[in-house]
Amino acid sequence: MRSRLIVLIAAIAPLAQAADVRIVEEIIAKVNGDIITRGEMEQARTRLMEEAKSQGLTGAQLAEVVRNQDKNALRDQIDQLLLVQRGKDLDVKVDADVTRRLAEIQSQSKITDPDKFHDYIREQTGMSFEDFQQQMKNTLLTQKVIGEEISSRISIPEADLRKYYEEHQKEFVREEQVFLSQILLSTEGKTPAQVAAAQKKAADLVTRARKGEKFSDLARQNSDDPATAKDGGQLPPYKRSEHLLVKEIEDLVFQQKRGYVTDAIKLPQYLLILKVDDHYEAGQASFEEVKEQITQKLAEPKMEPKVREYLTNLRQNAFLQIKDGYVDAGAAPGKDTRWKDVIQLKPETTTKEEVAAKRKRKLLKVIPLGTAKSAAGATPAATTPAATTPPPPDTPPAKP
Repeated sequence: MRSRLIVLIAAIAPLAQAADVRIVEEIIAKVNGDIITRGEMEQARTRLMEEAKSQGLTGAQLAEVVRNQDKNALRDQIDQLLLVQRGKDLDVKVDADVTRRLAEIQSQSKITDPDKFHDYIREQTGMSFEDFQQQMKNTLLTQKVIGEEISSRISIPEADLRKYYEEHQKEFVREEQVFLSQILLSTEGKTPAQVAAAQKKAADLVTRARKGEKFSDLARQNSDDPATAKDGGQLPPYKRSEHLLVKEIEDLVFQQKRGYVTDAIKLPQYLLILKVDDHYEAGQASFEEVKEQITQKLAEPKMEPKVREYLTNLRQNAFLQIKDGYVDAGAAPGKDTRWKDVIQLKPETTTKEEVAAKRKRKLLKVIPLGTAKSAAGATPAATTPAATTPPPPDTPPAKP
């Protein structure tokens, strides 16, 4: 497990000057090989407030959201760290998912230049691109761990699923809609010979798809529309009442059943191949059509207690220490998580500049917080971040 840097700066001076210690960031919890800092808690609080405001929450509603967040802030941070650590232990892979989602965001932003895209992420989220990427990775790791370790083990009896369906049939009355995937082959600016080659390729793809090759793989490898190709050509669902498709195409796909693959359709600048992934008829959906949806709905109330039970077990087996004044609302009963003597913990330290440089490791000679007084008869520095409380004028600067 990679140890995260503990962002504490100690003056590199003889022990006689050991009082010259100041904190860049306050550590409030240690979770196995990782830490949680006060700055991370404050960032999480800021993000939540911005998200709540963007949803239109104000006044008492916003205050209630903030109160709940403050109460559970440390719990949520510990939860995520434990799940991320568990994901690494299970060798859960999410790098491809992260890359795909970032590509989706970049495609939607229509920003092709990497540096400008990084600036866009910073403007939209208040985080550096690297931090945003890491947050996305952590989120996907936690989701996959919960899916593999908890969701997959929750079983809902068939009788309960059918009972819910019979009692809530009005929930499953639907408009007619189709779910489509596409392959686009560009003919824009092509010579007649190149257009003929594209037509030949399109006919070949249709034949391969109808013979059973995965349409999603063919789309990823051949479609000239990058926005949908990365998702296997998948398009949003279309309702007949919305008339979002060209009438000739709408009439064609709404007559077909699941699995149908069209011939190549000639458009002004493209050749279009469509596959009907699903077709919902208007009216009452059958039990089999909505069985998975009902399963997810009935599993939801069972998920939260199962997740909390799982996280309690992870806490029981974790090295967990929490600083006085902070409370883990998800604490495991009977587990001692008191902050131990810092002399024994011997935290490694680094400079603020190194943290800003994305944690490039540069080892410093360490004077652990709390040892200064015993070493030189001086009082340890206050735990106020250096960014808000600068050292006294006569304090010698930290040396690299």
